[in-house]
Parts: sequence; C-alpha cells; structure tokens
Amino acid sequence: MIEREADSTATAVVDASPADGVLLRVRAGLPEFTGALQRVAEQVLADPAGAARATIVELAERSGTSPATITRFCRALGFDGYADLRLGIAAETGRARSAGWTFDIGREIQPTDPLDRVLGQIMAADTRAMHDTAALLDLAEVERAAEAIAAATRVDIFGASGSALVGEEMQFSLHRIGVAAWAWTDVHNGLASAALLRTGDVALGVSHSGATRETIEMLAEAGSRGATTIALTSFPRSPLAELADIILLTAAQATTFRPDALSARHPQLVVLDLLYIAVAQRTHDRAHASFQRTAQAVDGHKTAKGAA
Repeated sequence: MIEREADSTATAVVDASPADGVLLRVRAGLPEFTGALQRVAEQVLADPAGAARATIVELAERSGTSPATITRFCRALGFDGYADLRLGIAAETGRARSAGWTFDIGREIQPTDPLDRVLGQIMAADTRAMHDTAALLDLAEVERAAEAIAAATRVDIFGASGSALVGEEMQFSLHRIGVAAWAWTDVHNGLASAALLRTGDVALGVSHSGATRETIEMLAEAGSRGATTIALTSFPRSPLAELADIILLTAAQATTFRPDALSARHPQLVVLDLLYIAVAQRTHDRAHASFQRTAQAVDGHKTAKGAA
C-alpha cells in the first residue's frame, strides 16, 4: 500500500557537493532523513541497480511511500526530478560494474603499490581521524558518561555489525574492572535486556551513522525504563544521538579504500578506551582488586602456554 502522507523532512537538502556520487549523497543524507524519506534512501542503497530501472511508482511501492515522496527525495538530493536521479544512479552503478579495483579500493592504493606505501596511506587516514576525534570530543560528556557507568548497577551495550565488535571490546574492558556489563547484538535479546534496566543503570549505543534501527530501538527501550543512555556516533543530529542523554562524538576519515563505518572503528575504540580509563579512575580500589584477581585466574594458562 502506497503511503500518501506528507513528510516533515521534505525540505531537507543533503549537505554534499553535486559533484559527489549519487549513492554517496544518499548515504550522507541518511542520518538526516526521517520517516518516508528515510525509507526511500534505504531502498535506494539496498538495491541501487533496481532503483535505476524502476519507475517512480515502482520505487514508491518498494519503499512503501508515494510518488510525491520520491519527488521530494529527489529535490532533497539536489535533483530537479526523478529522471535525473535515475540517470545518476544508472551511471554510477554502471561504473561500479566496470571499474573494478578503482571503484572498490580507490585510486589512493594501486594493485602494484608496495606495502610500505599501503601502510602509509592507512596510517595517514587513521591519524587524521584520531586528531579530528580528539578535537571534536567533549571531555565533559566523557566525564558524565564515566560517572554514570562507575555508579551503575549494570551496563548494557548495543551495536550491530562492525559496531558490535567495538561494543564487545568495551564490555570486556568494563567486565575486567568489575563493572557488570553485557554486549548485545541481537535485537530480540537486546530489547529483552533493555526492558529490565532501571534508573541508575546505563545503556550505551554504538553506531557510526546513528541511524541503525536496531541500535536505536534498544537504546530507546533502555531510556524508557529510566536508564542513563549514551550514544557513540559520528553524527550529532542522528536519531540515536537525539534520544541519548550523553553524546560521545567521533570523526571518521573518509577514504575510497575503506567504508565509512570501518573508518570510524579506530576512533570509536579510542573514545571507548578513554571512557574505560575514566571509569577505572573513578572505581580505583575495585578496579585494582579486579585486575589482580583476573590476572591470577589466568596466570596458570599463560605459564603453560609459555612453557610449550
């Protein structure tokens, strides 16, 4: 059934250059879109080739919206109409099929480049992202988050895909200093756990885009139960950030050889390392005792491994 309702973000314009690729502009605007426009963006990103072949009515049906919404979506991206959007997507998907290495990895790294040059490219991108994150991060927010976690009875950490790996690293670190923490990647299990949180508990949602629906749902459920909510994201106006009590921002150095979400991984880990240390400082006695006990617990295995 096609949706006929107006979209509140119809006047939104993506902050991207017209010279940027169409799909890059759609991806850049995804955190800003809401409602029907967001569903159109998700459909285009999920099947660009299909969108390039579809009529305006077909794309509206696939995204559960209306032709009028598709037109608003085109204008939000800077296109005069749907025909221009289709042509742009068709040209880009055609280049993707034929460009091979250059499209997937980019001109920054060539197949014949020596590893020292490849390493330099990767290090340069990560270093810039780290410096940008340090400049962007609000340390007062980190302190608020650390205070909340240090006083919490339990901490739930939510994330999906690559963000899930980052969340699991934080769970391991907190657990080692005696903080009762769980990392949830499955939305059903995460929602069930979030429903049991209460005032004094903490929920941390990790999402580069801040638009991952499952993470948003889990953090929202935790917040509705009274838990203090923390968002780790690169987009301060994203849906995840808007529902969080505390926002920790990261910067990702965009490259052609690594998706944005992976570019954000190292800055995310740096911010969570800082948060972890801040929590350990505020729970020094407990953290120190936990370090000793956990080290003793695994010491026999380290010795056996070394002897082998």
